[in-house]
Amino acid sequence: MSKKKTILFMVILLVITNIITFSLSNIISFGFDNKVVVAKEEYRALTENYNDYSKINSIKQYINSDYLREVDQEALLDGQLKGMVDALEDPYSIYMTKNEFTSFTQETAGTYGGIGVIVTPGEDDLITVVSPIEGTPGERAGISTGDKIIKVDGVEYYAKTMDEAVKVMKGEPGTKVTLTIMRKDKAGNNQVLDIEIEREQIRLVTVKSDIISGNIGYLKITSFDEITYEDFMKHLTELQKSKVKGIVLDLRYNPGGLLNICADIADELLGEGDIVYTQTKDGTREYLKSDKEMVDLPLVVLVNEGSASASEILAGAIKDHNRGELIGTTTFGKGVVQRIRDLGDGTGIKLTVSEYFTPNGVNIHGIGISPDIEVELNEDVENIGVDYIDVDNQLQKAVEVLKSKI
Repeated sequence: MSKKKTILFMVILLVITNIITFSLSNIISFGFDNKVVVAKEEYRALTENYNDYSKINSIKQYINSDYLREVDQEALLDGQLKGMVDALEDPYSIYMTKNEFTSFTQETAGTYGGIGVIVTPGEDDLITVVSPIEGTPGERAGISTGDKIIKVDGVEYYAKTMDEAVKVMKGEPGTKVTLTIMRKDKAGNNQVLDIEIEREQIRLVTVKSDIISGNIGYLKITSFDEITYEDFMKHLTELQKSKVKGIVLDLRYNPGGLLNICADIADELLGEGDIVYTQTKDGTREYLKSDKEMVDLPLVVLVNEGSASASEILAGAIKDHNRGELIGTTTFGKGVVQRIRDLGDGTGIKLTVSEYFTPNGVNIHGIGISPDIEVELNEDVENIGVDYIDVDNQLQKAVEVLKSKI
């Protein structure tokens, strides 16, 4: 051991000795009461922390001194932190390196180079497509909800290495990437195919609007990003100026996004009451509420298996408030909330900190939200929305229901 390391070890040992001495003095001074218990707990916690630190430091020193090849110290630290978070075995909790955190913040800001596919870690340890983003290379290439991405450019990836796969899928516009997809065919058998996709600059257009039959407003939200609320209000205002009599809100294939943006939009559509509440492991609840002001127009909401997370919060609030009917199929079923923390050095962590409940106290994680009116999309329908209303039977049903209200 070097002289500097010896000195450092002696300083740590001295501090520990002083704390132990202080704890023992508490035991002597106060006898066998609560303070004895506290002192013992402090001593045990301190001992455990010291043992953990010693073990980590011992392994690190061993690697640095004896490992055959050069050691990247930053990568070694990132590996330690990734391993700590991975040990939670929670597919939604992730430690992000500098590159990964930069990529993540770019995506939530609404602009990045890539193919436009939203993925999530599947419980089968495979990277699962929540939905392709409308109008992006991923959608045009035929990527579908439920597809499993098993390789990117010939390299195998799994749920635990999803961030690495996402990093490879992103890149300079004009370059190409090959995804190896596994999906079920109509007979229920696994089908594996390679799909080559050319990357583009993805500028997320998260809100679209149109008018159907002269007096029905159509609003489609594809995700909840930083720009979504502002765009939503612009489109909503234009529809109101056009004197629409009701609104179809399309949340199909919306993978979710930022909770605060979702809550802002819900506040425009709901009357006074709860939008959602979250609950931590110690039972602490936090409520997001809407005020009295609202858009007082009849409303129906389109959902499907690609509607996840924040879109389920909005759909669930509308359903529980009896604000409008949900039409389509059961939603994805993601009912846990992650908090993003910038660690100050360019890295970050996304950690599951709570689960959310609809206003009526329903947690839909792993279950999803059932529609009020179930309508399966016809098998031969490849595209949905206003431009394809002639074949989009779910949208047709939504218009039918809304017309009966106005």
